[in-house]
Amino acid sequence: MTLYDKITNKEAKISLVGLGYVGMPIAIAFAKIADVIGFDISKEKIELYKKGIDLTKEVGDEAVKNTTVEFTADESKLREAKFHIVAVPTPVNTDHTPDLRLVKSASRTVGRNLTKDSIVVFESTVYPGVTEDICIPIIEKESGLKCGVEFKVGYSPERINPGDKIHRLETIVKVVSGVDEESLDIIAKVYELVVDAGVHRAESIKVAEAAKVIENSQRDINIAFMNELSIIFNKMGIDTKAVLKAAGTKWNFLNFFPGLVGGHCIGVDPYYLTYKAEQLGYHSQIILSGRRINDDMGKYVAENLIKNLIKADVPIKYAKVTILGFTFKENCPDTRNTRVIDIINELKEYGLSPMIVDSQADEKEAKHEYGIEFDLIDNVKDMDAVVIAVGHDEYHNLTQEDLNRLFRKGPNQNKVLLDIKGILDKKEYVAAGYRYWRL
Repeated sequence: MTLYDKITNKEAKISLVGLGYVGMPIAIAFAKIADVIGFDISKEKIELYKKGIDLTKEVGDEAVKNTTVEFTADESKLREAKFHIVAVPTPVNTDHTPDLRLVKSASRTVGRNLTKDSIVVFESTVYPGVTEDICIPIIEKESGLKCGVEFKVGYSPERINPGDKIHRLETIVKVVSGVDEESLDIIAKVYELVVDAGVHRAESIKVAEAAKVIENSQRDINIAFMNELSIIFNKMGIDTKAVLKAAGTKWNFLNFFPGLVGGHCIGVDPYYLTYKAEQLGYHSQIILSGRRINDDMGKYVAENLIKNLIKADVPIKYAKVTILGFTFKENCPDTRNTRVIDIINELKEYGLSPMIVDSQADEKEAKHEYGIEFDLIDNVKDMDAVVIAVGHDEYHNLTQEDLNRLFRKGPNQNKVLLDIKGILDKKEYVAAGYRYWRL
């Protein structure tokens, strides 16, 4: 009887190591057909999950409340599982080098609690070689077991899109890989239990690692191109969104838009690839130039805000500014690597301390990571400038009357409105006399 058979017969358990935006939906999905242990080092997080509170907002409180996942912060419980899925974050350090501390720590945790004939699958984004050159030796050292003989390892990159209710674990083709054909077959069959879209069997772990890291690098480069176009068209006095709408009528024009590029994937993954390339003696040109453009967009937005305040005859020193939205993307509580912080930091250089509003954001995370505290939109008034930084659904519904209540009383030409995501009707606000600007 294979491990796959034991899992489907509930004779073997699956464990999830790391219960964040990626791990939680996987745990919930597998729990519908198998016995699942959900492990996280945060006792506070585990207690909330046990109470049926979904911190990630990815699956909803009801799903957490009704799941059969056994939530625990006790790593010894992992000994009860035979199929381990590691889904911990892989951020970058301040110098843009890979920060592998969490994936190394998770490897040690799994290794300490690994039993013979188990399979460990990594989902964390890494550069090609990390699973086999770094993670496997750690597991072997901690467990005293030999990979390929007494346990197997695989890699299946996460493709979950936080905040996206359409592209979910079940609906996205899952790339899977293993150290050998036997492990690949079992890993593929196990994931097929929950992934309706099916799986793609990569020919090696390194191929699967590379596939993941280039997915977001490609997206990053395309957005960087759009950001560069936005800078050029703004200098020309041309509306970028109007240009893209016209160009988009061609069947093969790629549908990308300018914006702030943050989060723990698109703004991070390219650095994993360029880091490995540097080790091999190749200095990236396209990837790093795209990163530079995207990393500078917060500064660019802040500079245009200041320029518009000057045009509106507002003394910069006394200007009152509100930023609507702080998360790295719309309709998602995740503030990790949000580039809205770049706008805030740049405005502080001008002596401005903007009010920040975001009812979607994880307040504790924002306070811990950035020292940011949020205000309620009802408390926002007498502003000189309003920046819509994130396209949350609630901001799409803002009317001109709603926005007017946020501004200082006076003529509209003195009201600076930055619509970074282009969610408002530009013609409406320009016609009303606002100093409207967007990427």
